[in-house]
Amino acid sequence: MQTSPEGGRKGGSHMKTPAIVSPEEWTAAREQLLVKEKAVMRARDALAAERRRMPWMAVEKAYEFEGPKGKVSLLDLFEGRRQLIVYRAFFESGVFGWPEHACRGCSLGADQVAHLTHLNARDTTLAYASRAPQKDIEHLKARMGWKMPWYTITDSFDKDFGVDEWHGHNVFFRDGERVFRTYLINSRGDEAMGTTWSYLDVTPLGRQEIWEDSPEGYPQTPPYKWWNWHDNYEAGAAPDRKWVEVSDAGEAAFRKKDA
Repeated sequence: MQTSPEGGRKGGSHMKTPAIVSPEEWTAAREQLLVKEKAVMRARDALAAERRRMPWMAVEKAYEFEGPKGKVSLLDLFEGRRQLIVYRAFFESGVFGWPEHACRGCSLGADQVAHLTHLNARDTTLAYASRAPQKDIEHLKARMGWKMPWYTITDSFDKDFGVDEWHGHNVFFRDGERVFRTYLINSRGDEAMGTTWSYLDVTPLGRQEIWEDSPEGYPQTPPYKWWNWHDNYEAGAAPDRKWVEVSDAGEAAFRKKDA
């Protein structure tokens, strides 16, 4: 181990760093670790595939929320899409920071939320829910620059779905007028949430790309082709020909390197 010439943050102590090596030695060390990283990635893909095969739970109770335009149902939160992720954020009387701020952990998570248009392009809606009144929620969103739809819980939704005492993401699927609960991720699992991929990986349909191990009949399209600028998605539009060429070349290069 090497001793850093710079003092640490506390008491001027020195930080012991890893060995300082040549570019060749660094590359060799990185390649060695990359083997383990790829194993973890494949294990994560396998876990997501197993998640897509989990049994569903029918939601029989009619839940009601307050939104910016008044009362809405759980079905309304889907905004017409098939998949819904509801994050229970703690913003209400009694929570540290109230009324100017939501829970610090929930706020850190909200700051990480990717542009929602990419999720929407995969038939998925993300919504936040708290017990604070709408006027406070709207004030908070404006202050913090958050864009996700955010509803007020008015009944036992949080208790019924295991998020009355701690934050968590509940995942739902809509089949016509019927709603099913498909997954719950909470505690440290919430730390990884925020990217388009982390959200899609917890949904019953997944990323909906042909490389995924999904049950027969699940919607799937080629990877990369559906990607777009967030201001350029058009429902039902064919992939841009130029982007198809670029993504095909990139995918071929990745596969060649992996091989």
